[in-house]
Amino acid sequence: MSYTPAHDRYDSMPYRRVGRSGLKLPAVSLGLWHNFGDDKAFETQRAILRRAFDLGVTHFDLANNYGPPSGSAETNFGRHLADDFKAHRDELVISTKAGYRMWPGPYGEWGSRKYLLASLDQSLERMGLDHVDIFYSHRPDPNTPLEETMGALDTAVRSGRALYAGISSYSPEKTIQAAEILADLGTPLLIHQPSYSMLNRWTEHGDPNLFQALEQVGAGSIAFSPLAQGLLTTRYLDGVPEDSRAAAGKSLANTHLSRENLARIRGLNEIAAERGQTLAQMAIAWVLRPQEKGTPVTSALIGASSVRQLEDNLAAVSGPEFTSEDLQEIDEFAIESDINLWAGALQA
Repeated sequence: MSYTPAHDRYDSMPYRRVGRSGLKLPAVSLGLWHNFGDDKAFETQRAILRRAFDLGVTHFDLANNYGPPSGSAETNFGRHLADDFKAHRDELVISTKAGYRMWPGPYGEWGSRKYLLASLDQSLERMGLDHVDIFYSHRPDPNTPLEETMGALDTAVRSGRALYAGISSYSPEKTIQAAEILADLGTPLLIHQPSYSMLNRWTEHGDPNLFQALEQVGAGSIAFSPLAQGLLTTRYLDGVPEDSRAAAGKSLANTHLSRENLARIRGLNEIAAERGQTLAQMAIAWVLRPQEKGTPVTSALIGASSVRQLEDNLAAVSGPEFTSEDLQEIDEFAIESDINLWAGALQA
């Protein structure tokens, strides 16, 4: 059945300007890290993407290695684009990334010019696009000069294969350095994609912290894993479901479900209930709150395994504002919980 987008799709989703750029992103974006590989029914993927666009989600975030198998999320997304969104391409922001292992040998990962540009070309072919809107360095490379990695992003933009340049999981110091290199080349740093949640608050630490660094260089941010790989939902309050990420060993280990973490999650769940929200909705809204120090998060990047889950999480944008009392109460439970799977990248 052919797809006609909802006529009121822009009525309820807030859009936020990315740093000092002219681009705006929806307050909540959809990531295709999980649920869009060949292990997920194509019709389920289609239903999620259609419903997301109907509800004002204009930004779809991918990476070269999303699947499984690696590359399949981009291939499947390319089919959805051709089938449903071809006429609406200019209403969408499509991003992809390169940095993690994609093919064997010395040129299949990290941050060399050879790898990044070859990967981008492959991503464009898989999605059937002539350009993406944002191309990211997915992680810093400790063994490649930052000038080379940023030079590759500059080439991607200057060649027309990407409109904007982004980075992910870079420390505040590396973020400032990367932005300075890009600025000298004439390609501004648009955005940083950090992991960030109530249980993973590394972005708030340091002098400067990441949000202060982004304010300094004029870049925005899109926070991935705002639900802490599913911990900040009600899924694990009574044990580990058989179909959960923890049970499958996907980006969440049983060690993350410690007694201390579960106590924090239960405390946060009670606060969410008092606010008339689900825990997931409150967690997403909290990521988007104003920052005490530095520029606030531009967009929260969520995943979805079903239309119902998508709809529930997108309701975060219409929840109540946080009072100072709310935030103080949340801070009693929103504590670093040793769940940052990407902490090693920050040391690069």
